Amino acid sequence: MKNCRSLRVLAFCSAALLLGACGRKAAVNGVVKDLPDGEVIVKLLDVNKYDVVDTIRTDASGSFSYKLDIEKGQPEFVYLFHGDTKIASMLLEKGDRVSVEADTLGRFTVEGSEESVRLAGVEKDFADFTAEFSAMIDSLSSLDASSSAAADLRSRAAKAYTSYYRSRVRYIMENSHSLTVVPVFYQTIGTGLPVFAQQTDAIHFNNICDSLETVYPDSKYVKALKNEAKRRSDLLKLSIRIENAPEMSYPDLDLPDVNAWKVKLSGVDAKVILLHFWSSADAAQKMFNLDVLKPLYEKYHSKGLEIYQVALDADKAGWARTVKDQGLEWINVCDGPGTESASVLLYNLGTLPVSFLISDGELVDGRFSDEASLRKLLDSLLR
Repeated sequence: MKNCRSLRVLAFCSAALLLGACGRKAAVNGVVKDLPDGEVIVKLLDVNKYDVVDTIRTDASGSFSYKLDIEKGQPEFVYLFHGDTKIASMLLEKGDRVSVEADTLGRFTVEGSEESVRLAGVEKDFADFTAEFSAMIDSLSSLDASSSAAADLRSRAAKAYTSYYRSRVRYIMENSHSLTVVPVFYQTIGTGLPVFAQQTDAIHFNNICDSLETVYPDSKYVKALKNEAKRRSDLLKLSIRIENAPEMSYPDLDLPDVNAWKVKLSGVDAKVILLHFWSSADAAQKMFNLDVLKPLYEKYHSKGLEIYQVALDADKAGWARTVKDQGLEWINVCDGPGTESASVLLYNLGTLPVSFLISDGELVDGRFSDEASLRKLLDSLLR
């Protein structure tokens, strides 16, 4: 009797484990009407590219079945391809049971997943709009650009774009807790016209990210969208700064020093400012401080030179330690995002280190390629 009870317990545990394993899977049963005994490629969206995960075969009637693992709270965008043609799109969650009817031209219907049905609607709306918009652009190329017909067609195309953009804003706001908003944000018309192309769209990105994070905090798609939202927010802030900046011959900076006090470049009281961009992670650039900048500072500081040195370092602790260890007495600030910082955009920085001279509030046109040419320029400016 004891052995029987043990066997029943073991059988129960095995069944529970099996059910748990099955529960992690999503199942897709479908048919590709015009693809008997053919191949269907299964791809997952990896943020901004497709990853092939499997190839399955249809039977003589074009039917197929497929299961894939999906983690709880991390829905996956799943796509079926025949050759290079996408024939079905799904947004699947753990435990979904989905039915798909498709053909090799890309027409499909899906049932059993509310998110997948919503995604199919998103793709159809976009396909209908792009077909209409592309037809207008093609017709425009055959008209005289100065004709009234061309002007009318341009106006209609602009209205169509504006109408679609507004419909997508309405969609993301009404579906702010659905991952189907993610591909909407990245829709691009043709090869170079994003639907969400305005700088102020950063506000939409941020608002939707906040909503999605409450439902899918671990989703790779939400994390990627959050990075894009930050990038757009930084560009928007930069645009506002440039627009509202006072008339100067150089872009202003307002960055924290080693004590976290912000120091404004335009507020530096000096006849000549050496603006120097660097990274404390580079040994050669650290030696440049000791071999070049320190001797320059000792010679010219009393004559009116100040150095405003900007570290493009994410490791602020390492930068602050270098400043202290090297005894750098001039103004040292850090732009934390590193190569993604606003400073890189403002000064169009390609490589480090890079230096600029500002004299009497004006960016100096004089060129200097080495220490000797820099000293020569400083001698002329600080007579």
